[in-house]
Amino acid sequence: MTVTKETTPNRGYSLDELSALVELPRRTVRYYIQLGLVDRPEGETRAARYTASHVDQLLMVKKWTLAGLSLERIREMKEAGPEPSLPLPTRRPGSVEVWSHLLIDEGVELLIEPTRAGLAPEQVRQLLRRTIEALQHIKKDSSK
Repeated sequence: MTVTKETTPNRGYSLDELSALVELPRRTVRYYIQLGLVDRPEGETRAARYTASHVDQLLMVKKWTLAGLSLERIREMKEAGPEPSLPLPTRRPGSVEVWSHLLIDEGVELLIEPTRAGLAPEQVRQLLRRTIEALQHIKKDSSK
């Protein structure tokens, strides 16, 4: 992207321009603002303007959702401070955790909670493939 007057940090963006910049639907941008994941715009209604800060916030939310984090988890991370490195979720009674139960081979299973492990879905698949390969290699070596 070439830096021009239109892309400098001081420029304000309309909702349409902001949506196009971050490649998210306008409705999604509004929803993230409603949830408190993104700051409210400067001004109201059609006069509302968004800044480079809004772009950064939306790109962060987009990055973490693509990594598989829930919006609730992203809100916790935002409240923890600027651009966290993926802290562990708050565990409390009533919390819901989703664990993946991966079958490696007969009698060998791997139990993982990807968010707490800091792994994106593709990284979990890669871990599974490499673990299966490692077990096959071990079995092959022990049969010699």
